Amino acid sequence: MARDSPAGDDEIESSDESRWALIEPRAISVDGDRIAYRVAGQGPLLLLVHGMAGSSLTWRHVMPELAERFTVMAPDLLGQGHSDKPRGEYSLGAHANTLRDLMDTLGYERATVVGQSLGGGVAMQFAYQFPERCERLVLVDSGGLGPEVTFYLRMLTLPGFEWVFPLFCTPRLRDAGSRVGTWLGRAGVQSTPARQEVWRSYASLADAASRRAFFRSLRDVIDFRGQAVSALGRLHRAAKLPTLIVWGARDPFIPVSHGVAAHEAIPGSRLEIFDDVGHYPHCEAPERFVEVLLDFVASTEPARLPRR
Repeated sequence: MARDSPAGDDEIESSDESRWALIEPRAISVDGDRIAYRVAGQGPLLLLVHGMAGSSLTWRHVMPELAERFTVMAPDLLGQGHSDKPRGEYSLGAHANTLRDLMDTLGYERATVVGQSLGGGVAMQFAYQFPERCERLVLVDSGGLGPEVTFYLRMLTLPGFEWVFPLFCTPRLRDAGSRVGTWLGRAGVQSTPARQEVWRSYASLADAASRRAFFRSLRDVIDFRGQAVSALGRLHRAAKLPTLIVWGARDPFIPVSHGVAAHEAIPGSRLEIFDDVGHYPHCEAPERFVEVLLDFVASTEPARLPRR
C-alpha cells in the first residue's frame, strides 16, 4: 500500500468549519496517479462521489455528522480537486475503475455509494460494473437519467469552445471574484450554499489542467442536444440493490422529472424530493439530507450481489 500524504486544503465557509477541519485531506498513489481524498469515522463505508468540476469539499456540510456513524470517504475524482489530472480517459467507466482501485488500495471491500450530479452517473456505473462491491445506491440530482440538461453545459460542448472559455475564466478573474465575495461578506451580504458550489466549480477551471480534464469529462456525457449517456434502460437491474433517489425540486441544471423517472424504473426504490432546494441538497438542506440518508441505511439491508 502506498503511503498517505497531505493533499492541501481549501477555504471553508461553513457553520461546521471546526468539525470539517478535523477531517484532514490525504492523498495516495493508485496505479501511478495521485488521488486526493478525505476519510473519517468508523463502521460501514459510505463512499461520497462529487459532481463535475467539484471535489470532496462539496460534502463538508454533511460529512462530519455522517462520520459519527459510518466510515465516510470522499475522494476527488481524477481530473478534479487535488487529484492528478493526467492526459487520459475521463469516462464514467474510467472513474468507476478508479474508485474500485482506491477502495482496494485502502482495504475497503464494499460501500454504500452516494453520487451527486456527475457523481451519480459514476455511482450507477460503479454499481453496474462492480455489483459485488455496492451495498446500496444513493443518487443525488444525478446525471445520466435523461437528455435534458441546462443550456449552459450544452453550450460548452460546442467545437472550439474550450479555446474561448479561458477568456472568461482566468486566474485574475477568479481572484477578483474571490475578493468581491469577501468584501460582500464583510458588508453582510451572505452568499447561498448553491452559489458557493457554482463559484467553486467555476474557479477551479482557471487552472489549465483542470480545464482540460473538465472538457474531456463533459464531452463524454453531454453534447449540444443534451445528456448523451442514459442509464434508464438498465435501471431495472438495480431492483435487488437498495436505492435512494434525492432531488431538489428547483434544480436549474437537471430536472426533477429525471428523479421521478428513475424511481419508476427501479422497483422498490425510494424517492425524496426536497422543496425549495436546487442542485445541491447536501449543501442547501444538510440536516434533512443526513436524516434521510441515515433512515435509508437503517431501514435497508446491504445488498450482497454476485459479480456481473
